[in-house]
Amino acid sequence: MVATEETVQTKPETPPVPSYLIYEVLNGQPVYYRGYRDVLAGKLDFSAIMGSSSLQSFLVSFIYGFILNNRDKKRYVPFTNEAGLHLETNDNLAADIAIYEKGTFELTTKYFNTPPKIVIEVDIKADVSERPGAEMEYIAEKTQRLFDFGVEKVFWVLSKPRRVFVAVPNQDWIFTDWGNDVPIMEGCVLNVKKILEDEGIPY
Repeated sequence: MVATEETVQTKPETPPVPSYLIYEVLNGQPVYYRGYRDVLAGKLDFSAIMGSSSLQSFLVSFIYGFILNNRDKKRYVPFTNEAGLHLETNDNLAADIAIYEKGTFELTTKYFNTPPKIVIEVDIKADVSERPGAEMEYIAEKTQRLFDFGVEKVFWVLSKPRRVFVAVPNQDWIFTDWGNDVPIMEGCVLNVKKILEDEGIPY
């Protein structure tokens, strides 16, 4: 039987993912919130995937508080709440904690358009399932993009393996237990396990 216009069936086009489900735009490609497929399928409300886990929320809050209290207050200002970084057109990233030197940023109602000196990421809120190598591919790509922007040091605190990545441009990454001391900047040494223990939080 020869196929005719009447007999050929075309697959319906996949509807575009709404922009509100985009977590970041990395190297021109949208990166969606983890769980966005469940929102599209009607299994979850958007609000259900927007928030952080209780552990991630604790870690971001207390790491930020530690840095706020132990920084050189005349030199550094830390920001949190997924600080938006506008790298260039079609490149917008979110930082769990961004540490700026005073005089290198401007406070506006838009994303930061200058690089922080240091970025600290706690776990991954993005859906990375379609990326080759999944989480490590995303971590490497985002870290390199931050370096290209001008960030001098990037830390990844990963709760599942209880590890911390320390990344500096053109150097080997350090992958260490989060119970070890990790220098963030001058006079500010982070020990994630100690923060949990000091607060009496079992994990």
